[in-house]
Amino acid sequence: MQRQDAHDADEVAVQSLYRQMLEGWNNKDAGSIASLYEEHANVVGFDGSQINGRAEIESIFGQIFADHVTASYIGIVREVRFITPDVAVLRAVVGMVPPGQSKINPAVNAIQSMVAQRWDSKWRIVLFQTTPAQFHGRPVLTQQLTDELQQLVWSTTGYHAALSTSLPREK
Repeated sequence: MQRQDAHDADEVAVQSLYRQMLEGWNNKDAGSIASLYEEHANVVGFDGSQINGRAEIESIFGQIFADHVTASYIGIVREVRFITPDVAVLRAVVGMVPPGQSKINPAVNAIQSMVAQRWDSKWRIVLFQTTPAQFHGRPVLTQQLTDELQQLVWSTTGYHAALSTSLPREK
């Protein structure tokens, strides 16, 4: 029973790490985002750009927030899988709600993958990748994902709360 409890606590910790990443984005806080990453972590962005290391992660995200009006993430964790007791892979789907709007922009729906590793009892992101959820030639899948994400926006009490705190896990 203790082993299962520890596993459940680790799963919650990994999901929390992911949630903090999205909250950092939604709050346009490059420093808080970078603090979640291991020193030599890697990010692969929506457009395929690669960011290497915590310092570059903070710098590039800071530039993005300074130069662009960014949409807010809303996400659903699909799976947390432990490769070892100290390494986990999280898979999620995300949509983005443009500023001043309440509807998901389906053109930027994405699949996110995060690899996290525990060091000294603290989970850190070592790899984070965002892949466009294009579903080429399968518009029904695009619509299903958009509808699922939009329901999350509408079902959560308070629009801002939906964007900053609600990351349900698919059962």
